[in-house]
Amino acid sequence: MNFWEKITGSDMTKEFKSFESRVKKLPPDYQAAWKKINANLWPHSDFTGRNLMPIFDGVLGLLEEAAADGQSVQEVLGDDIKGICSALAGEEGAKSYRDKWREQLNNNIAKKLGK
Repeated sequence: MNFWEKITGSDMTKEFKSFESRVKKLPPDYQAAWKKINANLWPHSDFTGRNLMPIFDGVLGLLEEAAADGQSVQEVLGDDIKGICSALAGEEGAKSYRDKWREQLNNNIAKKLGK
């Protein structure tokens, strides 16, 4: 990735277009699940969203394998897609900008209090 791609985000756009082309090959119920996953993962993003790209890739790989095995979305993901997304973001250490700001504020307060 060069400087221009990093600044404009065109590298992420290319990657997301490849994700979307892979999603179009999935059955309709998997496509609907992908949309829900996509919507529920973005709140865990940092400022750029680059921290979520490996998570999206892994989830899409899981969906592709499950669809190839003939499993239903319900068997793979269950009912709590939002909980799964939170767990995925937590396991990968995907900190949102709020988490970073909270940590910075706590550090500043600790310095002021002399700890």
